Amino acid sequence: MLNASLKKEAPQTGGDRQDLLPKTPAHQAVYARMRDAILFGDLAPGQPITIQGLTTMLNAGMTPVREAIRKLTAEGALEMQGNRRASVPVLDLHTLEQLEFMRLNLEPELAFRATAHIDSADIDRLTQIDDSLNDAIDAGDVSGYLRLNHAFHITLYAVAQAPILAQSADALWLRFGPSLRVVCGRFGTSNLPDKHAELLDALKHGNADAARAATAEDILQGVIQVRAALSEESATR
Repeated sequence: MLNASLKKEAPQTGGDRQDLLPKTPAHQAVYARMRDAILFGDLAPGQPITIQGLTTMLNAGMTPVREAIRKLTAEGALEMQGNRRASVPVLDLHTLEQLEFMRLNLEPELAFRATAHIDSADIDRLTQIDDSLNDAIDAGDVSGYLRLNHAFHITLYAVAQAPILAQSADALWLRFGPSLRVVCGRFGTSNLPDKHAELLDALKHGNADAARAATAEDILQGVIQVRAALSEESATR
C-alpha cells in the first residue's frame, strides 16, 4: 500500500493573494513528491507501485504520473516490473560497492571545495539543521533524521559552487536513501552515522582537508551500517 504522505494536500482557501502566486506545473509537483517518497524511504525497496495506484494516492492525472515514473526510472530510482508496475530497486552488495566508491570520490571533494566559499551565515544554517537532526535522533524520529541529514549535506554541497558535482551527489543519494531507511527500521536512530560536529568544526576553522576527512568518515559509517543490514538479510534467506 502506498504511504499516505503522498496524498495531495487540500488547497488553501480564503486568501485571494494565494491565487496570484505562480503554481508548480503538475508534472513537476508529482515528480518532486514521488522523488522525496523514494529518497526518504516512504516507498520501500521492492514495494510494487502501480500507475493507477499513484494517480489515486496523488490525486494526479495519468500523464504527469507516467512522466514522473519515466524520469525516476531513467535516474535509477525506479525499475519497471511489467504490467504497469514499478518498484524501488532493492540494493545489493555489488551496487552498494559502486555507490560507496562514487560517494567517497565525490562528496568529500564537495566539502573540500565548500570550505573556500562558506561564510558565517552558511555555518549558522548548517548548525541549525544539525541541531534539529540531533533532536530527531534523540526522539527516535527516523523520518526527521533522514530529511535533515539530506538537508545538511545538500546545503553544504550547494556552497561548493560546483553544481554539476552537487547534482551528481544528489542523484547518488536517491539510490542510497531508501536503504538507509531500512537500516533505521532495523536498528533505530541510536547508532546512526553523524560526523557533522567534526565537519562543522573544520568548516569554522577553514580546514579543507579536515572537512574532506570528516565527510568521508560520515559516508563510511552509513555504508557500513547498510552493508551490515544487507548481509544480515542475505543470511536469513
